[in-house]
Order: sequence, then C-alpha cells, then structure tokens
Amino acid sequence: MLENVEGIVIRTRDYGETHKIITLMTREKGKIGVMARGAKKPKSRMASITQPFIHGQYLIYVGSGLGSLSQGEVMASLRAIREDIILTAYASYMAELTDKLIEEKRPDPFIFEQLLQSLLWMAEGKDPEILSMMFEMKLYRKAGFAPKVDSCINCGKEQGPYVFSIIEGGLLCNRCRHIDPEAYRLPEPLSRLLRLFLHMDVKRLGEISLKEENKQILRQLLDEYYDRYGGYLLKSRKFLKQLDLFKE
Repeated sequence: MLENVEGIVIRTRDYGETHKIITLMTREKGKIGVMARGAKKPKSRMASITQPFIHGQYLIYVGSGLGSLSQGEVMASLRAIREDIILTAYASYMAELTDKLIEEKRPDPFIFEQLLQSLLWMAEGKDPEILSMMFEMKLYRKAGFAPKVDSCINCGKEQGPYVFSIIEGGLLCNRCRHIDPEAYRLPEPLSRLLRLFLHMDVKRLGEISLKEENKQILRQLLDEYYDRYGGYLLKSRKFLKQLDLFKE
C-alpha cells in the first residue's frame, strides 16, 4: 500500500552498487526503514531526497518488512548542517540516538517535532550543544530511563541546592547527598536547566547562554548517565569527543 509520510532522514547505508536503505523518522509512522532504489546514482531523482537530515514528504510502499521509496519532495534541505562539520556531528548524534532509542513503527508526533525543530534551530545558528542535550533528555524519557530532576529522588524535597547522582538516577538534596558521595556537585542554575531540558518544548526555546564549564559539566553528566542506563554504543558521540581535540 502506498502512503504519503512526512519524514527526516536519520540514517543511510549503501545497498549494492546503486541502492540505499534509509531510515526515516516520520510523523505518521514513527521510525521506518525503506529501500531507495538507484539513490546512489548521481543523476537519480532519489539522490537529493535521501541525504542525511533531509526533511521531506515521501511516498512509500509500506509492507510488513522493509518499505520501498517511490518518490519524495524536499521540504527543508538543512544544507547548512551538512556543510558544517560541527553541526553535522551534533545532528548525527541526535539522529543516532533516535535510531537507537525509538522503536520501529511506533508513531510519536512529539518526538518527531522535537527532532525537526532542533535541526531547524541548529541550521539557523542556535547552540547545537544545548539543542542536543534538550533532545536527548526527551529521548531518555521516551525510552523510560530519564533522570528524576523535579525533586530529590530520595525524600522528594523540591528546593535545592542539589547534587546529581548517576547511581540513584537523579537529584539529591543536601540532606540526602550522603547516599552517593560520588554525586556531581551542581551549580544552582544547572538543576533548573536539567528540568527545563526535560520538560520544555524546544519550539519555545529562546536565547540560552551557558558558560563553557557548565556545558562541560552537563555533557559529562549526561554521557555517564547514558553509559549506565542507555545500553547502546554511539559512534557519533566518539566523533564529537574527537572534535574536542580541535578546540582551543
């Protein structure tokens, strides 16, 4: 059966000499895989619509297994991302997380919108590191292992200051911090930011500026949290860490 879906290309891989298998995160069908025949040919009409991060309308044949791409139309090329190695790295990280943590053929319009808007904001110049952290927190919640950041995970206290415990899976207040001596000390704004990252629709994102040291704290915290609860190796994260070598 032929169906028209709105989707974002989150993964591509070669199949034979001329074909591609692409993974789409779609609004209507969730995550789906489709065969794009002839997409590796430079003059193919499939070539432009099967590039990473393309947002488009796709006419696909949906069966019980791998679908087949019939045609498509680009809605947003997001070329600015593909032409910038830093943006490509962050977008690849978000796409790989989506591919790893979202089950196939389970529609989730909210996650689709969060991914799409994050990529659009990124292409327009908003901070890719903040966007990626906001998005991954929402994926953690979707996958069922989001940290508890609204109150102390032990006693429920709703006022900070807090520390963040990887082992306990969320915030601990000063009274309960003894439970995990290895917990991260959080500057006061960071516990509020974690709450915002988890709950706020990225469409509402204004201008957020973070000190570089605070970004590093959050990034290390989320990396260690994912390593404990996420379970999948992420090649794109390794690439992001390699890019850090080029920072002054």
